[in-house]
Order: sequence, then structure tokens, then C-alpha cells
Amino acid sequence: MTLHLHAFDTPNARKISVALEEMGLPYEVHVVDITQGEQFDPAFLAISPNNKIPALVDTDGPAGAPISVFESGAILLYLAEKTGQFLPKDPVARVAVQRGFAVPLRRG
Repeated sequence: MTLHLHAFDTPNARKISVALEEMGLPYEVHVVDITQGEQFDPAFLAISPNNKIPALVDTDGPAGAPISVFESGAILLYLAEKTGQFLPKDPVARVAVQRGFAVPLRRG
């Protein structure tokens, strides 16, 4: 599995790198310098059509096909589901966790 984190030094990007480290997943960081407008590069827009960082490319996504995931909450949920970590199986507990990480992301 190869994960590629496209990010810059922002709080939302740090959330993803912390999650990747806590999950013990190997990943490569690709700096997208938003101060230089790199988020508008056509190659990056193919990964994150909304031109925002962070974005994640998993070369071993569902059914073994590459997939790109963007928006912090979506990336965290994707990683939790992929690894089976930090997301309870019980539906009630699962919703509580999803609420807990989704709301603060809009502020940070």
C-alpha cells in the first residue's frame, strides 16, 4: 500500500499526518505550496478538484484501484474504515465518533 499525502503546513494537514502516524501507515508527503498557488496546478486538481489541501492518494484503494480522497473529515473517515482503527463497529458508538471529529474540522 502506498499512500501519498498532498499537504502544506496547516492544521488540517497536520491532522492527517497525525492519524497516519497513529495508524502506523507508511506514507509519502508531497508539499503543495499554497502560498505559490500550487493548489491550482492541473496535476493537483486531478487529485483534489476543489483545489484544497490536504488530499490523499491511495494507490491500493477499494478493489485494488487507486483513489483520491480530499477534505480532512473524508480522509480521516477513509483511513479509519480502511484500517479498522478508531471507528467502532457498534452503530451508535460509530455515530458518536463521526460527530466528534466532523464538527471541529469545520472550525480548524
